[in-house]
Amino acid sequence: MDRKQAETGSTRKLFVTEYDKYRDHLLRLDGESRRMRFGMAVDETFIRNYAERLQDLKSIIYGHTVDGEVRAAAELRPLGSAVNGEAEAAFSVEEPFQNSGIGTELLGRVIRAARNRSIHRIYMNCLAENRRMQAVAKKYDAVLEFDQGDVVGRVQPSSAHYFSIWREAVEDEMGFVMAVLDLQRKFLPAA
Repeated sequence: MDRKQAETGSTRKLFVTEYDKYRDHLLRLDGESRRMRFGMAVDETFIRNYAERLQDLKSIIYGHTVDGEVRAAAELRPLGSAVNGEAEAAFSVEEPFQNSGIGTELLGRVIRAARNRSIHRIYMNCLAENRRMQAVAKKYDAVLEFDQGDVVGRVQPSSAHYFSIWREAVEDEMGFVMAVLDLQRKFLPAA
């Protein structure tokens, strides 16, 4: 998949009612992409159990959708209490969509969402061999440290401002429209 083909999709925040699309995306990941996402080999049962808990984890999930299917995703999950200002981010991109700039776009969205929620530190854990994720993190000035065979990236978002809040709100409105169109496409027969 090249950058032009990836651009046919759209990136938006997923609604809780769409978490099944995120689950299906995780299930479509090949074995190596699953290992890179979770830091270990996981099976379908693990992914299904993980997806069932998403709402309890208070995650914000961005998905890159192509033809109504989530093909890449980023998850921002608060760590500890809401007032400690720390969160973890995790990313997954299906193999045909890798190396197309989607991960970079997703991280930008996650950083803005964190900024607008007064999260002052985002952690990203990845395997030491996950050079792609490390390269994406460096684009956003992440501090990368090796820790017991893994790499921990830290990004410190700047403070929220009116424009960042406004931009997220506008993107959420557009995301709602895209979600309705996806739903319409799913339930209405093709003309």
